[in-house]
Amino acid sequence: MRNLLAVLLFTGMSFLVSAQPSQPKTGTSYSFIDYQKSFPRPNEALQKKMDTLQKQFEEKKLIWPAKYIYIRSFKYDFQLEVWVKNDIKDPFQLFKTYKVCALAGTLGPKRMEGDYQVPEGFYYINEFNPKSNYYLSLGINYPNVSDKVLSDSLRPGSAIFIHGSCVTVGCIPIRDEQIDELYIMAAYAKDKGQDFIPVHIFPIRFNVEKSVKYLENLTKDDPALKKFADRMEDAFDYFDKYKQLPIVMIGEKGQYIINEVPPRKPKVVIENKAPVKKPPMQHRTREVGTLVDAVHQWPQFPGGADAFMAYLEKVGKEIVSFLPKGVKKAYVQVEFVIDKDGVPVNFKILKSVKDSDELNDELIVRLENMGTWKPALLHDKPVAKKMIQTVTIEVKEK
Repeated sequence: MRNLLAVLLFTGMSFLVSAQPSQPKTGTSYSFIDYQKSFPRPNEALQKKMDTLQKQFEEKKLIWPAKYIYIRSFKYDFQLEVWVKNDIKDPFQLFKTYKVCALAGTLGPKRMEGDYQVPEGFYYINEFNPKSNYYLSLGINYPNVSDKVLSDSLRPGSAIFIHGSCVTVGCIPIRDEQIDELYIMAAYAKDKGQDFIPVHIFPIRFNVEKSVKYLENLTKDDPALKKFADRMEDAFDYFDKYKQLPIVMIGEKGQYIINEVPPRKPKVVIENKAPVKKPPMQHRTREVGTLVDAVHQWPQFPGGADAFMAYLEKVGKEIVSFLPKGVKKAYVQVEFVIDKDGVPVNFKILKSVKDSDELNDELIVRLENMGTWKPALLHDKPVAKKMIQTVTIEVKEK
């Protein structure tokens, strides 16, 4: 097609990638798995999880290790799936779904550095990091060709990873006991010849009623975001029908084009006939030691008190759409702990408005990603300190 910038074949067969420290030096005879064993964390993960993974594959009648894996993540639904197969012509089979334990930003693609957005689109793993600050991590090739056209030309952002430790400012975090499994599976697939492991990041699961309704509400006044989400849905539908990866092309304006899109399905598949009221989420909880009442220095938010107030105001504006029907303003009181390493944990809603579980859940998710503080000090030693903060969420009249 004459107006296409590039054709991306998301079959795990063709790409150029630079990844450090993903592979041994040229000329070495040992395998990629041997190379990973030379690092303490992957070596420990292999010893701890190999037998478990083999048994899990056997229980699902899958062949270990998988020669091809495919990763897809759903931001709003907090899920990351791993699909596997051993022949390029075979359909993918679902191996496991992990819970994404934290999320930064909102739905929609990442468009600039510092926006705390998790990207959306079609990527591949371009780095294995055995020495990550977040235990183990797998880098993805953001910005891709589309992002480079549509994102800020000078500061599109970078360093997007799937990683452990359950904290994020724009990555996809899962728990340490999950990232070691994923890291091992990806390493074995690479060892078997899959140099480009596809990672597709969707805004929502397009067959879940609540998710679809949320996206429809978000995009109703944003035609550009609606168009982007429709292309993501095209890819979701293709894989859902064929269990093979779609061919994704990129137009001259950076837009995704999905080849051979199947006819659009009914908009929603209702998974639960009766709605289930969910309890408020607390994704990041810890066993915290002694909580002190009096300290010599209170915890400090990055940038100081004014930056914290600005951050809370920004969060309040971002979650206005979650206010219960008919409510124009809410004051939500939140309790949390700044642990002695500066990480905010153990969030709890103390006061809120009636019928606001979804609002409270969304607020906690965002506050969990506020970043690391300078911890409180007592006798010049860091200590854990309980905090209580009120967040104002208000519909502004135009």
